[in-house]
Amino acid sequence: MKYLILVFLAITTISASAQELPKNFNQLVQDIEPQLIKWRRHFHENPELSNREFNTGKYIADYLKTLGIEVHYPVAKTGVVAILKGGKPGPVVALRADIDALPVQERTPVSFASKVKTEFMGQTVDVMHACGHDSHISILMATAKVLQSMQKEVPGTVVFLFQPAEEGAPGTEEGGAPLMIKEGALDQPKVEAVFGLHIEAELPVGNLYYKEGAFMASSDWFTIKINGKGSHGSQPWGGVDPIASAAQIIEGLQHIVSRQMNIVTAPVVITVGTIKGGVRSNIIPETAELTGTIRTLDSKMQTEVHERIRNTVKNIAASSGATAEVTIDTKTLVTYNEPSLVKKTLPSLLKAAGANNVLETTWQTGAEDFSFFSAKAPSFFFYLGALPAGKDPKDAAPHHTPNFYIDESGFTVGVKAFCNLVFDYAKVN
Repeated sequence: MKYLILVFLAITTISASAQELPKNFNQLVQDIEPQLIKWRRHFHENPELSNREFNTGKYIADYLKTLGIEVHYPVAKTGVVAILKGGKPGPVVALRADIDALPVQERTPVSFASKVKTEFMGQTVDVMHACGHDSHISILMATAKVLQSMQKEVPGTVVFLFQPAEEGAPGTEEGGAPLMIKEGALDQPKVEAVFGLHIEAELPVGNLYYKEGAFMASSDWFTIKINGKGSHGSQPWGGVDPIASAAQIIEGLQHIVSRQMNIVTAPVVITVGTIKGGVRSNIIPETAELTGTIRTLDSKMQTEVHERIRNTVKNIAASSGATAEVTIDTKTLVTYNEPSLVKKTLPSLLKAAGANNVLETTWQTGAEDFSFFSAKAPSFFFYLGALPAGKDPKDAAPHHTPNFYIDESGFTVGVKAFCNLVFDYAKVN
């Protein structure tokens, strides 16, 4: 019932107040689609890792310069900021796409599959656009072209943010949305609202999904170093076994989720991703190390989880005579969709995809550094489905995996959504 009411209100808003796009808008989108797909395949075949998107950034900047719009490159090492000044008065809005790939070996049977290898953290790795950022780049480039083609009708100013290092800058390097913000990407001109989308391989192609308020989780990464006392493997009583403590700590961390946090308020996830300790089967080592991630959708719960992790680790280690150190680094904030902004601009999504193809969803435990933009200006981040028609979502390869695959036929829905957001936001504000 809630969804039906929202659709009714949105359709009413469309007819009453939304600023209409030029009559040739749909034709402009149709005309750019072949180039959009060509761009996507180029980027897919030539992926680059976070903070190393040198060719990607230059390719984007070179194209945008041909449109005759203001282009700033490089920003945040390899990113691009482009500014289109419309022919009519209006607000300043930003549209964002991330541009980096992942250290994943591709297994998809497509002619434009990546064969790229590079160095990452001292290792030779394969590189793949295994999260759809290649589609995000191409959709935003196509949006820039369409808006430039009807520049005289565009209200206000549009800032295009092609952001590097969404997956995280390597090592101790700065990068991603925080560095773009630090370098003034939202300030010159001052951005009033930010919009972004993410392709989703497990949702039906062409559909749009959204949620008001907290949408995607914060991402914190933790390291736990356990200090024990070495001994012969046959005489554990002669030492303090940090591996045994590590096992107890892993169990204790899951009790935080299942027995200590009020998950009715919001979901919490604690995952241990690596365990390191020891060099030989008959030696009890002196140290062990755990690393993992924490996902929360409420800032108060985030703080509480951090404190409970520190207490749990300290007390479990002490119970066996060991000591432990906990380090927690915040990688992203909660991606928060400003409710009033969602209500005002939902009509844009409905016009882009059709009322039956725009669905309200629930919060997600995946994380996005788009969250840093949403902390600086009212924002709206949504999903664009790319699961081929007739395919069971259970059979779709997840993001960040070698068989990740997306259907290109729904990309123009993303272009239409962005363009409608630009026009409609100007009307309702």
